[in-house]
Amino acid sequence: MHDYDLLVVGSANADLVVGVDRRPGAGETVLGSDLAVHPGGKGANQAVAAGRLGARTALLARVGDDDHGRLLLDSQRAAGVDTVGVLVGGAPTGVALITVDPSGDNSIVVSPGANSRLTPSDVRDAGSLLAAARVVSLQLEIPLETVAEVVRTAEAGFGDRSGPRVVLNPSPPAPLPADVLAACDPLVVNEHEARYLLGDDPDGDATDPEAWAAALLARGPRSVVVTLGGAGALVADRDRTVRIPSLPVEAVDTTGAGDAFTGALAWRLGVGDDLETAVRYAVRVGAAAVTRAGAQVSFPTADEVAAL
Repeated sequence: MHDYDLLVVGSANADLVVGVDRRPGAGETVLGSDLAVHPGGKGANQAVAAGRLGARTALLARVGDDDHGRLLLDSQRAAGVDTVGVLVGGAPTGVALITVDPSGDNSIVVSPGANSRLTPSDVRDAGSLLAAARVVSLQLEIPLETVAEVVRTAEAGFGDRSGPRVVLNPSPPAPLPADVLAACDPLVVNEHEARYLLGDDPDGDATDPEAWAAALLARGPRSVVVTLGGAGALVADRDRTVRIPSLPVEAVDTTGAGDAFTGALAWRLGVGDDLETAVRYAVRVGAAAVTRAGAQVSFPTADEVAAL
């Protein structure tokens, strides 16, 4: 019996947001709105998204022994996420400093803080968490060597038990080692991430997601999901490629929608859905998430998804 449908290994940040009439130039000071502090970070977002939906979820992350760390732990627990794997101390909690102008454009500076101290040895110490999960979801806001250690552990398995299925969203994008790519089932990318990973590949300049998916599959992952915003998503594996349309919704704020999509997708795989079925559900979750402002506060419950 697996204790968790999903283990998320990744980042936890406090998002510090200030609204401005315009972003400052070099050497310039501008006045902004009251500071808003929200729980964020791709790993924490995915875990909350899955937890809200009813998933048995755990988070392996690192936060500081500070107010921001406590905010993040409280947010996870409120969503029903098991925080036994959240390590505390060693550096301040990661922070994203975000300025938003009236058009909604933002500028972000990230101080990784404790996220950059999540090490391969932390992963090895958390072997029981990995052994207890059906799926592990990863992003790239923690050190790449730590991501690689999770993948190696998952691929090696645990004696007579196979390790968790690996879902990876390479965000922010970075070059991926061949063994990490080969374990992805699926590799989840948006247009920007697909183009980055394809680099000099002529298909990186293509405009059709089918070409990106085929070129990415050739790099070794077992399956690929390309998210297309309001146009839905595309699912590709060795056998077929399927486009899944989104739902027509009024988008208010897309912050965190990709994390909600990936968290939902990883959870549905953990409870036994095939990839296409899981993506169809995740598209609905992403659509629901964009109808409300904010990241974690916008993530829907299972009832809200069903009502769409």
